[in-house]
Amino acid sequence: MPTFHEAQTSVMELAQFAASRGWLPATSGNLSVRVSDQPLTFAITRSGADKSRLQPEDVLLLDADMRAQGDTPYKPSAETTVHVALYQKFECGSILHVHTVYNNLVSELYAEQGFVEIRGHELVKALGHWEEGAAVRIPIVPNWADLHRLGSAVAEAAQADVPAVLVRAHGVYAWGDTPDDARRHLEAIEFLCEYMYKLHLARGRGTV
Repeated sequence: MPTFHEAQTSVMELAQFAASRGWLPATSGNLSVRVSDQPLTFAITRSGADKSRLQPEDVLLLDADMRAQGDTPYKPSAETTVHVALYQKFECGSILHVHTVYNNLVSELYAEQGFVEIRGHELVKALGHWEEGAAVRIPIVPNWADLHRLGSAVAEAAQADVPAVLVRAHGVYAWGDTPDDARRHLEAIEFLCEYMYKLHLARGRGTV
C-alpha cells in the first residue's frame, strides 16, 4: 500500500491527466487512491477544488466514515460515499470519477435498458477482455440526489469484470487495482463512450 504522501501525489497526477483531457470541468469530479485496508483509509480530492491546479492540501486522507484524518479546513465531496462503497466491495486501489459530454450522452441513450453493451471492439482489451468477439456491458444507474443511495446503487451495479459504472446525465466511475490501472480503464471507457455515440449518429437512428 502507498503512504499518504505517495497516494496524494498519485491523485494529483491523475487529476492533471484528466483535467488536461477536459474531463473535470468546473471543479467537478473526484479522484482517490487507497492508502490502507484495515482500517480503510484513502486519499481523495476535496470538495470544490479546481482539479487542474491541485495543491497537496487539496487532497485529504479520509476513513470509511468520510472523516478527515489530521488538521484541515476542507471537506470531502459528498460523492465520497460512492468511493467508500466501491472500496468496500472491491479490493481496488484507485477510483476515478469524471464528467464528460460523451459519457453523459451515452448514459442518456441507453438508460432505459440499464447498460450499454460494446461488442468486438479492440479497446475492450484495456478492460481485461481478450477473447474473440468479446463484449462488455457497462451498467447505468440513475443519478440519485440522495448520495448514500447513489453510492449503494453504483456498488450494487458494479461488476468485477467491467471496472466502470455510468451515472445517468452525471458521469462515470472507473476503478482499478492501481492508479495506473484506473487511468487505463477510464481512458478506454471514455474512448468507447465517444465511439458508441458517434456510431449511433453514423447509423442515423432516431432511437437506440
